Amino acid sequence: MGLFDLESNYASFAAYHRNPINIFIHMILTWPTVFTASVLLYFTPPLIAHSPIQLVNGGAYVVLNYGFFMTLIYALYYVILDRRAGSLAALLCFLGWIGSSVLGRSLGFSLAWKVVLASQILCWSGLFIGHAVFEKRAPAIFDNFAQATLMGSFFVLLEILRSCFGYEPYPGFHAKVKVKIDAEVKAWNDAKLKKAY
Repeated sequence: MGLFDLESNYASFAAYHRNPINIFIHMILTWPTVFTASVLLYFTPPLIAHSPIQLVNGGAYVVLNYGFFMTLIYALYYVILDRRAGSLAALLCFLGWIGSSVLGRSLGFSLAWKVVLASQILCWSGLFIGHAVFEKRAPAIFDNFAQATLMGSFFVLLEILRSCFGYEPYPGFHAKVKVKIDAEVKAWNDAKLKKAY
């Protein structure tokens, strides 16, 4: 599976997310985990000396730091995967980065890390409960950390676009992906049966 193969990455991630309640939980909690992580990244040093960009006179700033760098990586990755939905995801990433910078600056580090910690614990607990109770399968993050952290937010966006607007990256995408998902789930079930014996 190639890093930029949308079909394979989507199918691999979707194989871990088939239960509608678990998918709904992910729709609610996945983007907030990314957003709150960005709040903490606001406090990393600038990548370029004197790089603050003033957004509001005397108000909040965004800084070209590791938060910006991570946002740029995610945004480019999503656009490469699918130009249309990826552009929307990139826009959401940059809006999230700006919002997290504003929030980080207004909270200050001593309060921000506590807010981030509480929200991360809440969100990750909800995501793990979704897998344990409804999906009955461990999260994808345990099997492929990089793919799960890159694909999670985009998977959620694609699911929302599909369920609300019938969006497909290209005609026949979901039919092709379903075949791959079924094959991955069958392989997982076969491996589980083999372990039982």
